[in-house]
Amino acid sequence: MSIRTLSDVKLAVGKDEKELFMLAQKKLGRKPQYFEIKKKSLDARDKNNIRFVYTIAFSAEPQRKEQTPLERLSGNQIPQNAVLVVGSGPAGLFCALRLLNRGITPIVIERGANVEEREKKISAFCETKSLDTETNVQFGEGGAGTFSDGKLNTQTHSPLNRAVLETFVRFGAPEEILWLNKPHIGSDNLKTVVRNMREYIIQCGGQVRFHTRLEDIKMSNGQLTEARLKDLAQGREETLAVSALVLAVGHSARDTFEMLLARGVQMRQKEFAVGVRIEHLQSDIGFAQYGKAYTALPAADYKLVSHASERSVFTFCMCPGGYVMPATSEENAVVTNGMSNFARNGINANAALIAQVTRADFANEHPLAGVEFQRRLEQNAFVAGGRTYAAPVQLVGDFLAGRESKCFGEVLPTYGAGTAFADLRTVFPQGVTSALQTALRDMNGRLKGFAKADALLTGVESRTSSPLRMERDETLQSVSVAGLYPCGEGAGYAGGITSSAADGIRVADAVYARFLQ
Repeated sequence: MSIRTLSDVKLAVGKDEKELFMLAQKKLGRKPQYFEIKKKSLDARDKNNIRFVYTIAFSAEPQRKEQTPLERLSGNQIPQNAVLVVGSGPAGLFCALRLLNRGITPIVIERGANVEEREKKISAFCETKSLDTETNVQFGEGGAGTFSDGKLNTQTHSPLNRAVLETFVRFGAPEEILWLNKPHIGSDNLKTVVRNMREYIIQCGGQVRFHTRLEDIKMSNGQLTEARLKDLAQGREETLAVSALVLAVGHSARDTFEMLLARGVQMRQKEFAVGVRIEHLQSDIGFAQYGKAYTALPAADYKLVSHASERSVFTFCMCPGGYVMPATSEENAVVTNGMSNFARNGINANAALIAQVTRADFANEHPLAGVEFQRRLEQNAFVAGGRTYAAPVQLVGDFLAGRESKCFGEVLPTYGAGTAFADLRTVFPQGVTSALQTALRDMNGRLKGFAKADALLTGVESRTSSPLRMERDETLQSVSVAGLYPCGEGAGYAGGITSSAADGIRVADAVYARFLQ
């Protein structure tokens, strides 16, 4: 008997999911030999009748899931020189895994530390304010997403998205990410997942080198021939002959951008968004979204967009029960990010509240003008916070009234490196400030309490996406350098964990296709 599917199956809050299995049994007239939850979401439109909504699949016969193995390189097709993957974020890791499946053993280099050492470095920065510019929230095993929330929802509709989720589960992510409408792994689980991926790459014959930075590239007749690497722990340099180089460096590798531009790699400005982290009590967000039933439900989230001013303003990377993270990778700068653990059980909720910036905001047409725009805001935030890496903070009520805050209300900051009251108008251009102020009032009409006077703003959220795009052709190689594959978020081709991972897979397949010729 073929698989049957039922959609829009509703269960009241508190009901046991075993009832879904019983429903399948009733429909079949006997016990299912195959049963699977395909999708689960929450319908909270009526706060008096909040329900979980499911899609289930089932059959009277057992079902075998068979995967067609990927075609692999063999014999003289395997490249003589190294296939180098630069960066171990989701784009780099998934690219390396796919290359292995295609019969190519990659060398993965990461300028930062492994995830175990990285966690210690971030904690040390919060305590001592001694910044390691190579190992921090931006750089290190797993990329910036490791210290976020592990959110896997994406607006892309790539057929590779399902493969990304299944791979995460294979390496230790919670199985529920396969069916939840808004899947997330949690920063605590992500550390285990990326470590498992690293160990698998090594077991399969690949290499993973930490504290190793791409210093330069060499070309001959438009073809990439060599990469110059630096062992940051030993201070030694190495020149490596390469057949292909996958550039998965993330959105904060500004020195790498500069080097590539100097070598003639074509890139252009890309619009992005900047703003603040906004924190509320998680209980207030729960009540606003679900009413009194919020205590029996998962931690509430939200997604808001405002077009009330000339600049679009939206919330991004919302972290229920989370923490605001110190995310700078440069000295004398303050950058924020948000994270949650899998349980999402922290006291506060936080999200990026960001306003769109365009090329008209940049000083000039230089490809890295967006980088300089980000840097100015980050340095402004450092000054506003007292030049100690404390983050400038301001209560929403005071930000809207144009006055500096004097004391906290119910919402206390979660930013780990300390905070200082400041006027956030000194951090941003006037256009960004006014857009954020207008949006706060506008969004409050759709999420009650969003502009509550003692909600807290922490600056600055500037690394929301890459400020540039490296141009690549239909083979996914740089239009300037054959054998160079710009990849993932840093190159301007993704906007989160899932889309970055999918782009890594896509690029790996492009590398494979090149060696078939």
